[in-house]
Amino acid sequence: MATLKEIRAEVAGIFATNWQKRDGQVVPDSDSVKLGNDAVQLDGTVLYADLADSTELVNGYKAFFAAEIYKAYLLTACRIIRDNGGEITAFDGDRVMAVYLGKTKNSDAARSALKINWAVKEIINPALKAQYTTTSVEVKQAVGIDTSSLFVARTGIRGSNDLVWVGRAANYAAKLCGVRQAGYSSFITEDVFKMLLDTSKYAGEPRRLMWDKLMWQEMGITIYGSTWQWGV
Repeated sequence: MATLKEIRAEVAGIFATNWQKRDGQVVPDSDSVKLGNDAVQLDGTVLYADLADSTELVNGYKAFFAAEIYKAYLLTACRIIRDNGGEITAFDGDRVMAVYLGKTKNSDAARSALKINWAVKEIINPALKAQYTTTSVEVKQAVGIDTSSLFVARTGIRGSNDLVWVGRAANYAAKLCGVRQAGYSSFITEDVFKMLLDTSKYAGEPRRLMWDKLMWQEMGITIYGSTWQWGV
C-alpha cells in the first residue's frame, strides 16, 4: 500500500521535475508517452458525443435495457468517428471522446456530428422501436466540438494509467455536448466554424448554412448549433 510519505514524495516530484515535451503529428497511444513529466504537444480538434438523459434511463428502466442503448449509441458513434478520420481516445460512461488531426480536422469532426445525428434518428431509434414496440423511450444525444493546441500527458500509477488531454478543446468539447438547446444536437465553437470547408458548412437546394449562430450562456461566447443530419 502507498504510504503518506510515498504520496508526498511523488507529488513533490511532479511539481519539481521539468517537462520533456515534443511536437506530435499523430494521436499518441499511452505506450509512446512516459509516466513521468513527459508530454506530446499537437494542434487537434476534439469531439465528444454524449447520450442525453442517461440518468433517467438507468433510474427508470432495467439495467439490460439501458445497457443496450448505451452499446448501440457508442458503437454507432465510434463507427462514424473512425470512418471520418477521428481517433477514439477515451470513454466516459455514456460518452466517447475523439481527436481529429490534419488540414480538414474541423470539417471531418463536424461531418461526424451530423452523421451521428442522422444515425440516431434513422438507425438507432427505429431499431429500438422495432424490438420494444411499447416503449416510449427515444434516444437523444448531443455532440460538442472545439479546436486548440493540446498537451497530452500520461497520468496515474504503474499498472493503472491513461493519457490525459489538457487544453481548451478537450474541456470545451466535453462541456458543449452537455448543452441542451431545443432542436440542436451538434455544437461547435466559433474557431471550428471559421475553419469549416463549404461542404461541411452548406447543404440543401438551394444551398444554405447548416449552422445557426448561438450564445453559449455558461461561457459567454459565440457558438454554432445544427439540427441537420448527414446520411451515413
